[in-house]
Amino acid sequence: MTSVAIIGAGLGGLVLARILYLHGIQATVFEADPAADARKQGGQLDIHVEDGQAALAAAGLNEAFQSIIHEGGQATRLVDDQGVLLFEQGDDGSGGRPEVLRGELRRILLESLPEGMVQWGRKLTAVASLGGGQHALTFEDGPTVTSDLLVGADGAWSKVRSLLSDAMPTYLGTSFVETWLFDVDLRHPATAEMAGPGAMFALTPGRGILVHREADAVLHAYIALTRPLDWFEGIEFAEPSIAKERIAAEFQGWAPELRSLITAADTPPVLRPLHALPTGHRWARVPGVTLIGDAAHLAPPAGEGANMALFDGAELAAALVAHPDSVEAALAAFEAVMFTRAEAAAAVSHEILALCLDDRAPFGLIDFFQSAAPQA
Repeated sequence: MTSVAIIGAGLGGLVLARILYLHGIQATVFEADPAADARKQGGQLDIHVEDGQAALAAAGLNEAFQSIIHEGGQATRLVDDQGVLLFEQGDDGSGGRPEVLRGELRRILLESLPEGMVQWGRKLTAVASLGGGQHALTFEDGPTVTSDLLVGADGAWSKVRSLLSDAMPTYLGTSFVETWLFDVDLRHPATAEMAGPGAMFALTPGRGILVHREADAVLHAYIALTRPLDWFEGIEFAEPSIAKERIAAEFQGWAPELRSLITAADTPPVLRPLHALPTGHRWARVPGVTLIGDAAHLAPPAGEGANMALFDGAELAAALVAHPDSVEAALAAFEAVMFTRAEAAAAVSHEILALCLDDRAPFGLIDFFQSAAPQA
């Protein structure tokens, strides 16, 4: 193996590049974004001991990871639509799932790589097999590249996936609308108090408000609605005030402290439709190419996606190091374990999304948290 091409500078692709670099294996990350700060990287992530943290330890980044943890961020509370507390679990530091900002986690990964290992502004437009596991990669801007190993770490709408599978993500019937409130302790103290120090869920069947407190007095919210896509397409998101009014109307009668996460948002509301690949998505072995993260096993957001991507990257790197003379042996070993692990994680993610918004909401999720608490 002389060259590894990683498509996508997300968490999985970067941790793969980092571990390969530590073992002297040449790799290049190709990212469509023009720069690291070209777009916001999302909110907080809970990074699990058994997978996400294990991957960062393999990358030699445990100390850097510890420096970006949001203390208290593991705290969880559930309230009803009037803000009445139904369940609460504090953060004493023993939960094993500390919270960090996705952007900060990506930053420490990028800073761990040598200059030039990530090539920005390289949007993949076509891939052609050259035989023998090699592929010719054509980019929108820049020369064609030949890879000995091609890794699709390019997310839900992966271009690399078409080399392996005809599967495409399908809409799950629920969308999130993302909003932010800033300087909340001064400007929105009642909402800040209700949200608490970590995550808060306000859920009823088919609708909910999920919010996380972030550093610097920020509340980052996802407004969940189980509606068909064409319902959302009828909302003028290009006109923020109109979109806020339309979404807030679905929460008529809810506590004002909850509705303010929509009506008083400091940013235009952003639509985030939820899609997933089929649970148990697999493919037959194709020489010289594989997938990691959402490109391989996109599932509903339930705290698993980032951890799975990180662990995929670390496990693929470990397989390549363990099989220095056979890329195919490495890929076969990696995929066999990844398929089983991803299927189990996807099933849990679908279950948690259902518990948030099904006919028993929020009580199914409360039962889930109460059963998980002794294990935590």
